[in-house]
Amino acid sequence: MSEKLADKTIFTLSEVLQSVQKTISARYTSSFWVKAEMNKLNFYKHSGHCYPELVEKTDGKIVAEIRAVLWNSDYLRINRKFQSVLKDSLKDGIKILFNARIQFDPKYGLSLMIQDIDPSFTLGDLEREKQETIQRLMTEGLFNKNKQIQVPLLPQRIAVISVETSKGYSDFLNIVDKNGWNYKFFHMLFPSLLQGDRAAASMINQLKRIKKVANYFDVVAIIRGGGGEVGLTCYNDYELAKTICEFPIPVITGIGHSTNTTVSEMVAHTNAITPTKLGEWLLQKFHDFSVPVQKAEDVIKTVSENILSEQHFAFASLIRLFKSVSSNLLVYHNNRLRDTSKNITQQVSFYVLQQKENLKNAKQQIHSSSSYLFEQSVEGLRSIRQSISLHSSFFVRQSKTALENVEKNVNNLHPDNVLKRGYSITRVKGKSISGIKNLKAGDVIETIIYDGNISSTVNTIKSKNEKL
Repeated sequence: MSEKLADKTIFTLSEVLQSVQKTISARYTSSFWVKAEMNKLNFYKHSGHCYPELVEKTDGKIVAEIRAVLWNSDYLRINRKFQSVLKDSLKDGIKILFNARIQFDPKYGLSLMIQDIDPSFTLGDLEREKQETIQRLMTEGLFNKNKQIQVPLLPQRIAVISVETSKGYSDFLNIVDKNGWNYKFFHMLFPSLLQGDRAAASMINQLKRIKKVANYFDVVAIIRGGGGEVGLTCYNDYELAKTICEFPIPVITGIGHSTNTTVSEMVAHTNAITPTKLGEWLLQKFHDFSVPVQKAEDVIKTVSENILSEQHFAFASLIRLFKSVSSNLLVYHNNRLRDTSKNITQQVSFYVLQQKENLKNAKQQIHSSSSYLFEQSVEGLRSIRQSISLHSSFFVRQSKTALENVEKNVNNLHPDNVLKRGYSITRVKGKSISGIKNLKAGDVIETIIYDGNISSTVNTIKSKNEKL
């Protein structure tokens, strides 16, 4: 109840809010349909309830916002309806047409209690967004860009974007790894979310990773299977589709559904209805190469056999001719060898006698020349010995004089001799002083002179640059 204080009527906060609650309950007695964007679903797993944040935007700016409530039982019923119609679940960022009642609670404030959501409204909005994505990619000239990239003759190196536990991924591996023709493939998994709000961003992130090593792969395969038609709206995302369009190597898809082709599948180089069909498409590439090769192999074999047969006959004829010609040549060359051998024997005998005479003359010449060279060498060594003796005596005298001078300089620089000439050494705390930077007034310094030590106290310190 209100209170009276002087001339004022005072209400408690709960009284005011309860009054508002009664007014709203009396004014809004029935539910009504509202269209808005579900900014956040805010689903709580432990309770199963949702507390959506609903907004209305104009030119990208929020012009209205309210909190809503969607109880567990209503959420399950509505979500099943969404999955049946949209092939996707309730999620953040979609536009909805919902039936709700206005409620006000003194503690939790104003909210809308959602009783039903019409999935056909959201379906139309999502389809519009899909068409806008397609139109935007066509306007930008990107829609067919990835399709224009030529697939390698034998696409063996495959970067796979999927989930390791996905049935579709398992089906794909069974096809490519266990094929009966023993075709060899290299594949590497880049794990990614394949459905839900974060799936598009997750796949884009993995495509960026693959792009950095694109030279090591022939194609990128996006594989999803076993999920039916649910969760496909992420494949209509503009950024994901654009990334596929602009990818430097062919992107092939096997997303695993039978109707309503997504934008990502449309812009991909090749789209197969299932991961299994995608694997078979890769095998067909090898078939397309191997069948002509096998036919060419048969042709080569037949032609080779004919050529070998012809050459075998020609070779046999050549052998017969070779035997005849070689026999005649052998007789001819045997006669020539016999004559040549006689000539060589005569010439060698003459040459040997001539060389013996030359050796005798060379021996006499070497004996006389070596005696002359020996005498010249002895005389040369005698001259070198005299020169070394003279130079070494001079070098010894010169070195002795230099050492005596060094000894004198060393004695002059001895600390005792330096102190005798009037110099001194000043120390503070046992360390020699080389400048005034380590001194301060009041320090006790020790001065060492030739015949004793002097202890003194510093009164003032002046730099050499200071004026007296």
